[in-house]
Amino acid sequence: MTALDQTPVTQLRGIGTQMRDKLARLRIATLQDILFHLPLRYMDRTRVSPIGSLQPNTEAVVEGEIRGSDIVIGRRRSLICKVQDNSGLITLRFFHFAAAQRHTMVVGATMRCYGEVRRGSAGLELYHPEYQILDGKQPEPLEQNLTPIYPAGDGITQHRLRTISEQTLAQLNADNLNELLPQSLTNQAQQSSLVDALRFLHRPPADAPLDQLAKGQHPAQQRLAFEELLAHHLSMLRLRHSIRQQGAPAFARDQPLSAQFLKILPFALTAAQQRVSDEACADLCQPLPMLRLLQGDVGSGKTVVAALAALQAIASGYQVAIMAPTEILAEQHRQNFEAWFTPLNIRVGWLSGKLKGKARGYQLAGIADGSTALVVGTHALFQDQVEFHNLGLTIIDEQHRFGVHQRLALREKGRRDHLTSHQLIMTATPIPRTLAMSAYADLDVSVIDELPPGRSPVNTVAIVDQRRLEVVARIRQACQAGQQAYWVCTLIEESEVLDAQAAEVTAEELALLLPELSIGLVHGRMKAGQKASVMADFKAGHIKLLVATTVIEVGVDVPNASLMVIENPERLGLAQLHQLRGRVGRGSVASHCVLLYSTPLSRQAKERITIMRQTNDGFVIAEKDLELRGPGEVLGTRQTGDVDLRIADLQRDAHLLDTVKSQAQDIISHHPELVAPLIRRWLGDRENYGQV
Repeated sequence: MTALDQTPVTQLRGIGTQMRDKLARLRIATLQDILFHLPLRYMDRTRVSPIGSLQPNTEAVVEGEIRGSDIVIGRRRSLICKVQDNSGLITLRFFHFAAAQRHTMVVGATMRCYGEVRRGSAGLELYHPEYQILDGKQPEPLEQNLTPIYPAGDGITQHRLRTISEQTLAQLNADNLNELLPQSLTNQAQQSSLVDALRFLHRPPADAPLDQLAKGQHPAQQRLAFEELLAHHLSMLRLRHSIRQQGAPAFARDQPLSAQFLKILPFALTAAQQRVSDEACADLCQPLPMLRLLQGDVGSGKTVVAALAALQAIASGYQVAIMAPTEILAEQHRQNFEAWFTPLNIRVGWLSGKLKGKARGYQLAGIADGSTALVVGTHALFQDQVEFHNLGLTIIDEQHRFGVHQRLALREKGRRDHLTSHQLIMTATPIPRTLAMSAYADLDVSVIDELPPGRSPVNTVAIVDQRRLEVVARIRQACQAGQQAYWVCTLIEESEVLDAQAAEVTAEELALLLPELSIGLVHGRMKAGQKASVMADFKAGHIKLLVATTVIEVGVDVPNASLMVIENPERLGLAQLHQLRGRVGRGSVASHCVLLYSTPLSRQAKERITIMRQTNDGFVIAEKDLELRGPGEVLGTRQTGDVDLRIADLQRDAHLLDTVKSQAQDIISHHPELVAPLIRRWLGDRENYGQV
């Protein structure tokens, strides 16, 4: 018997080349793919509800006598039909209809219909319900199972998807769909078989617990969620294994360069910085590629740890590349590393997309001949024309802005003689444990869990926009006391043009209200040189108030800035608000963040603002952010497809992750033949998303 993962969809009745191509866009190519294209939700068409018992915002089947139908001309032309049973009367409303429809709705005929109950102008209404006119003495049989609603695509109706799944379920048995979980595991977890779980989820019985299914907590769903999380975890471990198979240069430890660097620093390392630096140093001494994620809250001193790792590579004769997601952050790194490394006679290079002509040629030449030991840049670093002489370490800041593909593309720049470069990935956006265990399973994790001494937590207050003048007075007071301030403008639209306009208008208004202050402006539409110049003036204290868009979210380090106003904070996510707030509180003076909000606030916006007021702990904020927004948005991978789960949910199913982790190791050790089929089943042609 041919296995379902080897049977193309064209083997089913009614699937020609056109429908095959449409299904392919849903990643359905085989009968196994159909089975793993799981319903999003279910409709209950197994019983008729009395009209008198209907409640708004519920779905129901009703049956009754047609009392009248007519075309009504209102704000929109619509066909309405009145249906009555012995408990009440309901209106059906169709905005899109054919003239012939009205003629089928004969007064006195019996109609059965299904739809969502809503409040309308005529009381309870069903908008565009599915319906049928019942004729004959025998009532039409009702559905025997809950009706699945599948993820659909252009040109594929729910009816077609149900027909396809019905045909596939008829062929499904234990012989043509392999059970890939070891029996010891399914017995231990008392899990249902794969075949039983799939049959149940595609056609739940009439008495299936709808609430449990809606929450994804039914044992059949959990059975599949476990297998899917296991497949994703195995794919990340396989990626890690394939990278570490290549080998990497081993760097010597305890170089004099590091000692010189620590002497010129105006501060001592914290215990956490020292611990994390030791972990990275131990990795770099090994002939295996370092794959380490360095987490640290805003202001915890990750860059110093990166500098020590860079010096270990440079002292061993290798180059280092540091990649940042924005020009402002990259420029900040460039300034830091030039200040630290120039006294050590180490040449620091610079590369961004906006660097052109001779200046670009000069930088590329230094990278290619090895005279540039460390180069800082944006995503321009992994472009084809960039050739390194001897790249040994890549450092990526704010990894979630890039995605797996891009960090691996930069690593490829260091591949030579069967060796690859080490990689250190940094983030000031703490990653919740559930995401670290899944999306970053290929990485070792280090955490800087303390701030440098002298840092005081930022006091956060929420003030309604009507008290704007009080906030302006607060800025005047802070600046007159010798401090500096930020005013951050946000917009709903993702538009650099509109962001820039909003920031320009705000800067003009504040200049009128605060004529005695020097006010600067930074936004994404400015040239890199202009932005750098304004930031330099702000850092030097020549500018007292900086009006900016969210381009200053990361990388800006001005210890004298003690006050930040974030306008319309309700438009930003928790992680972004926390990042912005991290621009103040970097000195010893008490610092404040004012969330200047507009009313009315949504429930979620209220929650975000409350959390910001309650805690400065980035990890607490990250967990709340995950709770409110979901993993795709928190990781910044909704566009890249790195976290693309069919049935599992990283929040809901977090309790499975410890078992997933241990079972993945068990499968690799004792059942290696199951690894590839599991990954292929759940990731299909995306199984190599981590490869370049």
